[in-house]
Amino acid sequence: MQRNVGGLDRIVRAVLGTWLLVVAGAALLTDRRTTAAATAIAGSGLLINAVTRFCGGNFVLGIDTTEGCCSRE
Repeated sequence: MQRNVGGLDRIVRAVLGTWLLVVAGAALLTDRRTTAAATAIAGSGLLINAVTRFCGGNFVLGIDTTEGCCSRE
């Protein structure tokens, strides 16, 4: 996979993903299972994007937020 997530985009995804997992935990504690599942899936997806530095949506749209001209695999 070619990297297409970097810089501020990566930081925002990591912070938002972590926050969504916290919201999922709080929703689970208040017995809101549907909300917990949806936010956990979204948060996990954002954290995976931040760690792997690849986003399928960015790939389809041709967006590359990495620094420099060439991305390394």
